[in-house]
Amino acid sequence: MNELRASSDRPIPWWLRVVVFLFALLFASGAAIALLHPAMLVSPGDSITGAVRIFAGYLAARNLAVATMLLVLLGTGSRRLLAAIMALAGLVQLFDGVIDCFEGRWVIVPGVAVLGLICLFTASRLFGEARLWHARTWQD
Repeated sequence: MNELRASSDRPIPWWLRVVVFLFALLFASGAAIALLHPAMLVSPGDSITGAVRIFAGYLAARNLAVATMLLVLLGTGSRRLLAAIMALAGLVQLFDGVIDCFEGRWVIVPGVAVLGLICLFTASRLFGEARLWHARTWQD
């Protein structure tokens, strides 16, 4: 437990700050696309129905919440909470990749998987010496 406290007292390295900022930008961009041009979320030729707009709104809300939390926690230097949100962002990306597999969008699966793994790696670095998969990492 002491190693967790010690890691939260250290400043966040610049390269981790850059990665977190870029992921906040990625999530915010996804929200903007969902709100302003939902046609980019569907296959060419598919119509944009009311249901598509509703789900695009949900996607935008999810992405805006993640982007906002990443920026707020980065700004406050809340290392452990930032690591938890980065882990959540990584899982979102990986789950998106799984859904892409089920729906046959094979071209984007590697990119989504890499983004998810980068998020999880960043989360593990923010936690410090503690490992993401150990229960004590998540206990306070």
